[in-house]
Amino acid sequence: MKLFITALMLALTISAQAANEIDMKVEAALAAESRPQADRERDDNRMALETLNFFGLKDNMRVMELLPGGGWYTRALAPVLAEHGQLYVALGTRRVSENLLTQPGFEKVVRVQTEDNLHRPQGARFYVMEEFDFGVDGLDMVLTFRNLHNFGPEVRAMMNREVFESLKSGGLYGVVDHTRRHMEALDGENRRRIDPVLVIKEMLDLGFEFVDYSDLHFRGDDELEYEVGRRSVSGNTDRFTFLFRKP
Repeated sequence: MKLFITALMLALTISAQAANEIDMKVEAALAAESRPQADRERDDNRMALETLNFFGLKDNMRVMELLPGGGWYTRALAPVLAEHGQLYVALGTRRVSENLLTQPGFEKVVRVQTEDNLHRPQGARFYVMEEFDFGVDGLDMVLTFRNLHNFGPEVRAMMNREVFESLKSGGLYGVVDHTRRHMEALDGENRRRIDPVLVIKEMLDLGFEFVDYSDLHFRGDDELEYEVGRRSVSGNTDRFTFLFRKP
């Protein structure tokens, strides 16, 4: 009996490790020949494996990536989740749908039909959205990278509230964004930065728990003065990396 229990525990341990190990899968995804050279040039700066490990990604999770842009992180996430998990992409998915999801290896990615709801009025600083529903629930994790700064407080609250609703109890929300000085007024130079203290407050107000932060993307030589697209700053912005949980 003791031998049986030992064998069973060993089998369960091996099974859990096989289902939860992401390092080799992320590294293989980043090494894929199909990745554009422009994506590869950002690897050292974005530190995908370290970031995803900090967020607690497992390869058997149901994960939604918000505002995937050109698919830099989608290329890392989709292969990791392809066998045991599920990746959804939502909001602003046109580029990734047309240029990536049609390629071999990305057939399982589910596009959540919300992108028609996202637009920026002419001359406006922020993008706006109408009320929407992801139509997905019970998610293990939602991730967004350098996107919250694109929206005003009302739209951020709406989007993050929908994230909260889409997560299961205990589900995780990982956020990376460009740092703005705390309490600094909006101006032309910080338009693509956001106050990290404000982000925490807004998440707590919606019912999220603050789990942890990481200094993976801390850049002490970013003076937080200039627009993130400036040549002197681009690729070296200070970014906060936060993890929240739905109770």
